[in-house]
This record gives sequence, structure tokens and C-alpha cells, in this order.
Amino acid sequence: MTRRSGLLFLTILLLTGCGSKEQTKTYALRGVIKSLDAGAKLATIQHEKIGDWMEAMTMEFPVKPDSEFQKLQVGQRIQAKVVVGDSSYYITEVQVVPQ
Repeated sequence: MTRRSGLLFLTILLLTGCGSKEQTKTYALRGVIKSLDAGAKLATIQHEKIGDWMEAMTMEFPVKPDSEFQKLQVGQRIQAKVVVGDSSYYITEVQVVPQ
């Protein structure tokens, strides 16, 4: 019985270790801030094409962490990193581009 319990324990350990973990990709973003929602920490950005992930358009992006959001002002041209997961996305590492 001990051997069977040990095998069952190892099987459970292996299966829980093989659970689906969110995969993320990172892309460069270039665009212009069109509006900001301070309560939700969202920036609406008119952006260029983002790698093989998205065509050029205007859309909302969550901004993380809060200190990055504090850098933003409507009308700014920015460069940032977009982190894309299986079920979420956000921008970080924001740099204001001189006009």
C-alpha cells in the first residue's frame, strides 16, 4: 500500500506541476495618448502596428504599475512595452518621445 500511495503522490505532483501557466509575449508599442482614465489606470492610445499581435488602431490599454500611469498626459507621443498574456494585456516601461 505504501508503494501505491507513493506513486499516487508522485503522479499528483507531476500533474499539478504541468498545469497550464499563462504564457506571455512582449512587444514594442509606439503611439499617442488620446485619453486617460485615472480610476481604472487605462490609457486610450492611437498606436502603430504592434508586431505580429495587432494592426494599427486606437484602443485602451491598462498601464502597470501605477507609477508608469502617472507619467502620462493626453497628447504625448510614447514608446512602451506591451505584455500580452493568454487572457490579458497591459503596457509598462513607458517612455515619452520628444515631439
